[in-house]
Amino acid sequence: MTDDIGKLVLRLSVGVLILLHGISKLLNGVDGIAGMLSGHGLPTFLAYGAYLGEVVGPVLVILGLFTRVGAVLMIGNMLFAFGLAHMQQIFSLSQTGGWALELQGMFLFGSIAIALLGAGRHSVGGLHGRYN
Repeated sequence: MTDDIGKLVLRLSVGVLILLHGISKLLNGVDGIAGMLSGHGLPTFLAYGAYLGEVVGPVLVILGLFTRVGAVLMIGNMLFAFGLAHMQQIFSLSQTGGWALELQGMFLFGSIAIALLGAGRHSVGGLHGRYN
């Protein structure tokens, strides 16, 4: 019982926090990401993948429906974020001694945990015993 509540807390916290980034991209577009992709010699249409990793993935995770698929979308999104925007910080510490990428790391490793654990009973998929 508490395992399922723990999975729910993990799903909701990681899913909602990443979704907030997705909502910002829905409102403001993905031009900044397209510019980073272009700067790395990659096609700019890949920027639209941010909607998969920051909107579709988190919504699936929050609902607990195709949770592992949603988590994999979020993992891919975070790997792109690391590669495009954060490689110079990967071995850096902040002024307060924490990892400079602790937020991004929490999103990545939280998503990996969700992909490994699944949704649990407290989910749309859990109501039917599948799709989670």
